[in-house]
Amino acid sequence: MPRKVLRIAMWSGPRNISTALMRSWGNRPDTHACDEPLYAHYLLKRGIDHPGAEEVIAHHETDWRKAVAALVGDVPGGKPIFYQKHMAHHLLPEIDRAWLGQVENCFLIRDPQEMLTSLIKNLPQPRIEDTGLPQQLGILESVRRSTGRVPPVLDAKDILLDPRGMLTALCDALGVEFSEAMLSWPAGRRDTDGVWAKYWYEAVEQSTGFQPYRPKPEELPPDFEPLLRRCLDFYEELHKLRLRQSQRA
Repeated sequence: MPRKVLRIAMWSGPRNISTALMRSWGNRPDTHACDEPLYAHYLLKRGIDHPGAEEVIAHHETDWRKAVAALVGDVPGGKPIFYQKHMAHHLLPEIDRAWLGQVENCFLIRDPQEMLTSLIKNLPQPRIEDTGLPQQLGILESVRRSTGRVPPVLDAKDILLDPRGMLTALCDALGVEFSEAMLSWPAGRRDTDGVWAKYWYEAVEQSTGFQPYRPKPEELPPDFEPLLRRCLDFYEELHKLRLRQSQRA
């Protein structure tokens, strides 16, 4: 009888530690990691001028049906854990969500003040939809209705303050053993990284573990205060549901 596969769909917003978390899970010997499998479809449909957009569309699957089929199909290498790094805003309205019932949906959030000061450097006029926060809350509420339980929510700050404790808590919530391999990894690029890695992953490629948390001193320009307030409404709903440090760590 084939062993059951744990499929983890980690829904994040931009300018978070999502790639470092992918490195963490991808360093486990029992885990295969994939990188933003719905990104090419998102770029094709939205026509957004992201760095390397044409290359992403040319090299990655643009048909969401085929991308989703791969996410719930055979796991490369026959690994028992399939970690899927997602951006919540890539789950466009036309994408059928029935497949979400076949994965363990988890959520990675970040303080909007810190997220927006970073986001506006690459996206000068972001909309609330570009933050992924409304989509994260929408996915979470859908999962809670269908399963009767709150799925795991992690705050990036909590992970950086206590990687071992938070990753142990996540593993406990998912019913798998924590692995020391999740705390450090070799520097460099991975074959599983998207072709966009050369534009976005320089810092992660140089990393060998989670960097200590440091508050960001940057001020958000006043023009973005209305957006920040909207972001905080969503963030606070998610934040109150977040996992706490494991007592086993």
